[in-house]
Parts: sequence; C-alpha cells; structure tokens
Amino acid sequence: MIAVIDYGMGNVGSVKNAVNSLGKEVIITKTKNDLKSASHIILPGVGAFAEGMRNLENLDLIETLNKEVIENHTPFLGLCLGMQLLAESGDEGGPSKGLGWIKGSVKRFQVDEKKYKIPQVGWNDVFPKKNSILIKNVNRPIFYFVHSYHFRMEEKSSIAAESEYGERFVSALEKNNIFGLQFHTEKSQKEGLKVLENFLNFRRNNLTVNFYE
Repeated sequence: MIAVIDYGMGNVGSVKNAVNSLGKEVIITKTKNDLKSASHIILPGVGAFAEGMRNLENLDLIETLNKEVIENHTPFLGLCLGMQLLAESGDEGGPSKGLGWIKGSVKRFQVDEKKYKIPQVGWNDVFPKKNSILIKNVNRPIFYFVHSYHFRMEEKSSIAAESEYGERFVSALEKNNIFGLQFHTEKSQKEGLKVLENFLNFRRNNLTVNFYE
C-alpha cells in the first residue's frame, strides 16, 4: 500500500489519482498506523515551509516518519514542499526547523525579478545525474514547477538533478531510500508518471552499501 500524507498542504487528491493511474493501491492518510504499514510513503504539498512543519507536528507524525524512513528504510518521496521539508531549515513563513534528513536549507530565489517572475510557474528542463534512479529512462525530462523557494543542499552526492531559473537549483535528490522532487510529477503528464513509477518500483532491498558508487 502507498501512503500519501494529508497534512493540510494541498494536492493530495491529484497525487492519489496519479498513483492510481499506475495501477497501485493508495490511501490518503494522516495516521501513524497507515505509515507503519505502508510500502512507500509520499509527502506532497504546496505552501509555506513553517506551516508544513507545524502541521506535521500537530498531527504527531514526525517521530513515526523518522522511525519508518530513517530506521526502517521505507521508500519516501517528497514532492515540491514535501522535498523542501527534508532540509534542516527553511525561511518561508518565518524561520523554521525541517525534518533534517538532508543537510542544507530552503531559501528564496535570488534572481533578477524583472527577467524571472517569482514564483516560477510552468515547464522547465531538468538535468539528471547519470546515476539518477527517479529520472531513469525518461526521454524528455521537462517537468512542471510552482515554487518561490528551493533547497540549497550541502550534501552534493545526494543531488540527483538540477535545473536553471536565473540561478542553478536542485530539482531532484536521492539519498538511499529518500527521494525528493521540486517539480510536480502529477502535473507533468507522461514523463511525470514515469518518474513516479520509478519511485514506486524502488524497494528497500534495492539499497546498497555505497549508494552513489
């Protein structure tokens, strides 16, 4: 069973529909027991970093997520805000601590806003690393983005793909069983579904000692 976390930050229904279209059983949930029994966990979301973390705390899900993802190695995918919450901290909505699974912080775009409208809304190229699991066998890696902030990662080995929007930014990350995408797979048509399928095909036993060899 695939668990999509509903923590009040939007777009859970469209993510569920995307997973269903791939023939997978999926549940929208905010309960600990569903996360404990899930084969894969997806954290979608749009909105402010601080509010997202506050909602996870209010639902008392953070300890369970740490156990299932970090200790038990359940495959995890963060989408858009869900990816950003993997950081140690974020600024949107006021300074806030994140889940802290990936070293780095989430900052607003520092671009010439006369040339680049913020938020970035629309299609953009994604340049994957050669060992990317999520973007493997994707013929045209062009995906749909909606964001004003991006993840400035300190763990360079965990960067799976980058994009350009006035500055270079991380558009995908992969660290063992933890995956993150700044773009919206559920809005990115055929190629977005392929990326989502790649994640759902990933299993705990796919992990190796040296993941980025």
